[in-house]
Amino acid sequence: MKEATGELNMAVIVTISIGILAAFFFSYLWPIINNNFQRTAQCNKAICDCKDIVQINDIDYCTCWQEGNESQKFNCIFKG
Repeated sequence: MKEATGELNMAVIVTISIGILAAFFFSYLWPIINNNFQRTAQCNKAICDCKDIVQINDIDYCTCWQEGNESQKFNCIFKG
């Protein structure tokens, strides 16, 4: 009986630990990863003007926009 109780306690500890890790991942890490994916996809589809390179924190950026929406501009990393 003591062995079964010990195994049950370990199962509860493991379940709670997995729950805490999942909550941390989905509340903190996933929004950062998802934002990075969306930003990369947005820059891959964008039309960029790299004549005037903007430098932010020693990283070169080009001014870009989506096709048909030139009023909303954003910066993408210069790859050239």
